[in-house]
Amino acid sequence: MPDTAAETMPEPPAAPARGLPNAHYTDPDMHRAEQHALLAAQWAGLAVASDVPAPGDALPLTFCGEPLLLLRDRAGQVRVFYNVCRHRGMILVDAPRRIEGAIRCPYHSWCYATDGRLVTTPHVGGPGRNTHARIDRATLGLIEVPSHVWRDVVFVNLSGTAPPFAEANADLIARWAALDQPLHHGGADSRFTLTVRCNWKLAVENYCESYHLPWVHPGLNEISRLEDHYNIETPGAFSGQGTEVYQRPRRPDGTPAFPDFTGLPAMWDTGAEYVALYPNVLLGAHRDHAFAILLHPDGPTRTREHVHLYYAAPDTDPAARAANAAQWKTVFEEDVFVVEGMQSGRAARGFDGGTFSPVMDGPTRCFHAWAAAALSETSRAAE
Repeated sequence: MPDTAAETMPEPPAAPARGLPNAHYTDPDMHRAEQHALLAAQWAGLAVASDVPAPGDALPLTFCGEPLLLLRDRAGQVRVFYNVCRHRGMILVDAPRRIEGAIRCPYHSWCYATDGRLVTTPHVGGPGRNTHARIDRATLGLIEVPSHVWRDVVFVNLSGTAPPFAEANADLIARWAALDQPLHHGGADSRFTLTVRCNWKLAVENYCESYHLPWVHPGLNEISRLEDHYNIETPGAFSGQGTEVYQRPRRPDGTPAFPDFTGLPAMWDTGAEYVALYPNVLLGAHRDHAFAILLHPDGPTRTREHVHLYYAAPDTDPAARAANAAQWKTVFEEDVFVVEGMQSGRAARGFDGGTFSPVMDGPTRCFHAWAAAALSETSRAAE
């Protein structure tokens, strides 16, 4: 298990003690700027591959205000396209469904294969003429968005300017290399969504620190105490917390509820880690299960938290899965009053961003430093 002191980024001599100003949580113009700099320009979590389990499955989504289509093509590859026809920009798929043949535009019936190719253009050259010399189907396929699947999370880079995913997230991929094993989504009883009245960044900030455990999660703190936790900080990439005391779920007879992932280092016998992978994906890793939380902003003061739980084997005990999901839902719901309370506090014009503890708030300060740097970089590029 990593040492707490070694994990925590030292306090720079002249480090700012304050958090982000109120406008970063309340102002619509700032929210639009952050959508571009902190979400669209990065590898952001859009959905999970388990949302489209079979070839032909399609899920329309809106992210950063843009219409997207999550799709598993006939070859089984998960892809993301803009959910618009190349003819007149009509929305192609308006509800989750399985594409049995082609993706047909409901406006003029232009049709696309599940790999994005434009395959038919009815009457484009006039009645009964389905081709025209100036309509090059080969160049008019659906516009694909750069995407990458890791730990079942579908990451997208809307701007197309981020480094390759494996390069941008090399540190966490290396840190969790032993966990690079198949993840099996628990199904309908292992997914839920919380709608929270707060800015999405407050959900990140709360998740990545353990300082609040004794007061917000007293039950959890009895099992894994504040002093059992350590900070995780990788500037510019991710931050969070780990614990040296993890008690795995068990059945009523005392046997483990779920099988373990194989070949894990000894630290995972009794430990677990929880990291915020910037910008909007919260990950939890244990010896016997994992979870991913995708934060979708809905304006500056509302966030949808999509929670998914995973296991090492495809067929686990349904009752145990349901109990595990219910336990995590209880924990995450305990945080709601905190993030909503902090959001309400941002209406106080005299609030100065707050004062960080040099010892306990390192993961949150790390996130703020990343956000400030990303905003500055985008601003300089625009100038």
